[in-house]
Amino acid sequence: MDAFPAFYPLAGRKVVVVGAGEAADNKARLFDGSPASLVRLSVEQALAPGAFDGAALVFIASEDEAFIVEAARAARRAGAAVKVVAVGATGAAPLLAAMLRNDIEAQVPEGAGRVAILFRSTRDEVRAALPDIGDRRAFLREALTGPAAQAAMAGDMDAALTRMREAIAALSSGPAVKPMGRVDFIVGEGPADLLSLRAARALSQADVLIVDPRLPPEIVAMARRDAHRAPFADSATLKLVELAGEGLRVVCALPGPLDPSIPRTLGLTGAGVAVLQQAPA
Repeated sequence: MDAFPAFYPLAGRKVVVVGAGEAADNKARLFDGSPASLVRLSVEQALAPGAFDGAALVFIASEDEAFIVEAARAARRAGAAVKVVAVGATGAAPLLAAMLRNDIEAQVPEGAGRVAILFRSTRDEVRAALPDIGDRRAFLREALTGPAAQAAMAGDMDAALTRMREAIAALSSGPAVKPMGRVDFIVGEGPADLLSLRAARALSQADVLIVDPRLPPEIVAMARRDAHRAPFADSATLKLVELAGEGLRVVCALPGPLDPSIPRTLGLTGAGVAVLQQAPA
């Protein structure tokens, strides 16, 4: 890959945007609603001694190359990362960068950053309560759509933390019960960009991926890379009900219309396993 995407925790961090105009405003807008402390500096202010003290990230918006070099040097001396962006095309294709950014923004809901902060702040507590990584993953998957995450998405971090800790405390109140997993059937009849967001998210969260060999490879590439994979021909012997009973998320990806008899043939009907069907948007 030509660019390595780096992600920085923003809680308690100082972010500096240097310059004025649309480019600087666009960068500053990225941090609306984030826990970072945003500071806007004019070109003149950026050249003052100590302008970048305490900054973690610095964005410089200017057409003056000499100024950019001088300001970047000063920011790096202060220990800041300079001009760090989440999506970049190294100047070669700004339209491609914009398209990728729009795709990411469409798939990552507003408030997801607050959920990440919540999970980070309770990581040690979850690890202590659930030493087994499989149990932790199942718990966190449930938490992602639970009341704690919903409160964080809504911006109520105090309530989110309270509800997350209530869920963790409940783990020690009795024998651990693995949440029931689910089985998703995804129909991928065309290009990957025709899949619904829900189908794309299911692929990205799959623990087990059952793939028909006729499925377009660009759809298969959307799945979690560390998911266990098996051909659809082996699905009858994989005991999908047992896998879901272990809290795993199973995705069966097929190239054409789903035969309604398939879930019944695989023993899923009446087994208490959530079965969802996803088709192109």
